[in-house]
Amino acid sequence: MSIYSLPDLPYDYAALEPAITGEILELHHAKHHAAYVKGANDTLEQLEEARAKDAFGGLVGLEKTLAFNLSGHVLHSIFWDNLSPDGGDRPDGDLAAAIDENFGSFEAFAKQLTTATQTVQGSGWGVLGYEPIGKRLIVQQVYDHHGNVGIGSTPLLVFDAWEHAYYLQYRNVRPDYVAKLWSLVNWSDVAARFAAATQG
Repeated sequence: MSIYSLPDLPYDYAALEPAITGEILELHHAKHHAAYVKGANDTLEQLEEARAKDAFGGLVGLEKTLAFNLSGHVLHSIFWDNLSPDGGDRPDGDLAAAIDENFGSFEAFAKQLTTATQTVQGSGWGVLGYEPIGKRLIVQQVYDHHGNVGIGSTPLLVFDAWEHAYYLQYRNVRPDYVAKLWSLVNWSDVAARFAAATQG
C-alpha cells in the first residue's frame, strides 16, 4: 500500500522558463522526484516484511534508504511550492523582520544561502530553516537529502543543488543556476511556512 504520492506542480512545466526549462522541470519532477516517492514506498514495504519475518539483519541499510528517499520527497515537495513564475523580489512582514534580526540584512542572508547552495559538496541543497529551540532562522547545507541538517529544524526555503536540477541547461556552472532561482522564489509560500513553524 503506497503511503506517499507524487504531488502535482502548481504550474505548468514550461512556466518557470527561461530560468528553468520545461524539459528539465519535467525530468526533475516526473522522473527524479517520482523515483524518491517510489523508493520511500518500496522501503516501507520492505520494513513491513522485515517486521513480519522478525528479520532485522538489513535494518541499517533500510533505515538509511528510507531517510534518503523520504527526505528527497519532502524537500522536492517544498521546492516546487517555493518557486513561482511570479516569484522574485524579497519578503516583507514578519519573515523580513526575522531575516534582518537573524542575518543582519536580506543581502547578508541571500549571500549566505547562495554560497551554501553553490558550495555544497557533491549533491545536496541549500536550506533556510527555522530552528525551534533557539527560535531563529538558520542556513544549512544538506548533503544528498538528509545529511548535515539540524535535527528539529523546519525547512522554509530550499534550493536544489543536485546536478539533475540544472545540468542540462547550465552545465557545470551552478552559480548561474542559483542566481536564477532567486528570481523564482515564492515568498508568500516561504512566509506561510515561517508562520506555521513559529506558531507550532
